[in-house]
Amino acid sequence: MADHAASTRPLRVAIVGGGISGLAAANALVRRGVEVRLFEQAQTLREVGAGLIAYPNSLRQLERMGLKDALAAVGAAVGAGSRYCRKDGTTVGAILTADSQGWNGLWGLHRADLLDVLAAALPPDTVYTGHRCIDFSQDDKLATISFENGTQVNADVVVAADGIKSALQKWVVPPSWPVYSGVRAYRGLVPRHRLRNWRDRTHQVWMGDGKHFMVYPVRRGELLNYVGFVPTSSATIESWSAVGDRDELANSFADWDPEITELLSEVDTCFWWGLYDREPLERWTTGRLVLLGDAAHPMLPHLGQGANQAVEDGVALAVLLEGRPSSAVPSILREYERFRRARTDIIWAEARRNGLRYDSRYESLEQRDEEIRNSAAFRKSLYDYDVEHAAVALRNANL
Repeated sequence: MADHAASTRPLRVAIVGGGISGLAAANALVRRGVEVRLFEQAQTLREVGAGLIAYPNSLRQLERMGLKDALAAVGAAVGAGSRYCRKDGTTVGAILTADSQGWNGLWGLHRADLLDVLAAALPPDTVYTGHRCIDFSQDDKLATISFENGTQVNADVVVAADGIKSALQKWVVPPSWPVYSGVRAYRGLVPRHRLRNWRDRTHQVWMGDGKHFMVYPVRRGELLNYVGFVPTSSATIESWSAVGDRDELANSFADWDPEITELLSEVDTCFWWGLYDREPLERWTTGRLVLLGDAAHPMLPHLGQGANQAVEDGVALAVLLEGRPSSAVPSILREYERFRRARTDIIWAEARRNGLRYDSRYESLEQRDEEIRNSAAFRKSLYDYDVEHAAVALRNANL
């Protein structure tokens, strides 16, 4: 009887990491009837950084979790007029949006707003803050995670959603070294009302001279999220919250399109971080432990897919785990890794290549511009992909 009960009860999943990737995975798993507890080391849930864009490949998944209205209430629609430009403002090509492609939407979101939406959607007693993971062990029947506060938790599956500096990664693979891109990114927010002639609802990218600059709306269009990417001669720390030099940022783009200089004249403070990724890991899983999001596949931000791919990860994992027995977990996690990395490895490599395009690392700007225009086909296939449908098809083929 005990063995039968163990095979029919819902799987118990423990997620380590209370950022966007962990909370999105929790929502996806709850939707599939999996028992979930999420543990965050900080005393409160918080998300550093400013904005992100929820592209159609993740947005359709978030909407299936029942979050459509909540996201619309805090997001800013990105639409017609979005464009790639040369440094002087000359248009290179259009940025794909829902207006032109018929997608449900494309939203600029403040990271804190998305975090709040994801957290509010979870059942009570799902999230536990003040739990810093310090140890992991497992056997044939279960996994155990231990926390600094003395708590121990048993689970059928442990999901490491604790970011690029994952504490649990070392139980899967040796620690991976960061690869510095040679670029420092300055970021911040500017109130929309301070700018007289801004194109509302637009995502704009300016490219040139080893640098690029982008802007898009967040928080119902009340704020503009900007990021300036500037080359550096030495590596800088991996930080989302180091205070940047506003004048240094403004000087870096002083001779660019007046739209940029006007925006930067309204910047009060900014932050910066060094851009790093990692070479693809040898594996993402061992036994009952699996890496997810940046813990598995950290990538540069030049496709805007970091958080979007984390959402896809959570949905795929939930589909493959739904209704399955605990004894099957190790093989399911290996299947999940094979399924997901076939996609994330491509996106990781394209993010690197796209950074070179944006920073005009070409002998010919005409060649760069042509590649930017031609990249629309790749982006459309990226956004049209439905991870839930693909994971269901994989699962049905293997049953």
